[in-house]
Amino acid sequence: MIDPTDDVEVRHVQPYEALKTYVCPHCHGEIRKGEGHKVVVPRDAPEDRRHWHTGCWTRAARTRP
Repeated sequence: MIDPTDDVEVRHVQPYEALKTYVCPHCHGEIRKGEGHKVVVPRDAPEDRRHWHTGCWTRAARTRP
């Protein structure tokens, strides 16, 4: 799983851009089509990008050591 302390690029996906359904790696809940969220891309492994609920990413980033 991507850690908020990793060297990552975080992009916000607007609701009108969210055309597919994804599963958040933090809570394992569904990110539905049309729901704004974050795409987190590790700089050294862009193929490992993941889609996160905005709130899950914010909470994970806030609780980092």
